[in-house]
Amino acid sequence: MSLVAALLSWLPADAAAQQSAAKGDVTIVSQSGEHVFHVEIVSTAEDMARGLMYRKNLAADAGMLFDYGHPQPASFWMKNTLIPLDMIFIRADGRIANIHERAIPHSLDPIPSDGPVRAVLEVNGGTASKLGIRAGDRVLSPIFGTAG
Repeated sequence: MSLVAALLSWLPADAAAQQSAAKGDVTIVSQSGEHVFHVEIVSTAEDMARGLMYRKNLAADAGMLFDYGHPQPASFWMKNTLIPLDMIFIRADGRIANIHERAIPHSLDPIPSDGPVRAVLEVNGGTASKLGIRAGDRVLSPIFGTAG
């Protein structure tokens, strides 16, 4: 085990995740306007498996973007997740396929995408409804080939 890996193993799970995730902005264009989220971008199997587990809070304009690199069916659960989340499933063209609102903390029930998606954005539970974000809205990010 390298020194860096050894040091990271002593950090709390959320601190270790923040160390390895890239940062970026994602903008959702909806009828109510443009909504910018400052996100951690995860693309490795390990980071995706950890996700937002063990986090006690999440800023209102923050989230985590799971980038699969290519379209595929996706399914999530809330194991070891302490806060309710909205899961926004995004197609490769940057359009929202479906949204699962207010996922229940600790639930092991699967939460699937409606068909293949390129990415999933997790934000605080209730955010999509509060901001009027809906299926079909555009998501701007370099991973979709759009400005972000």
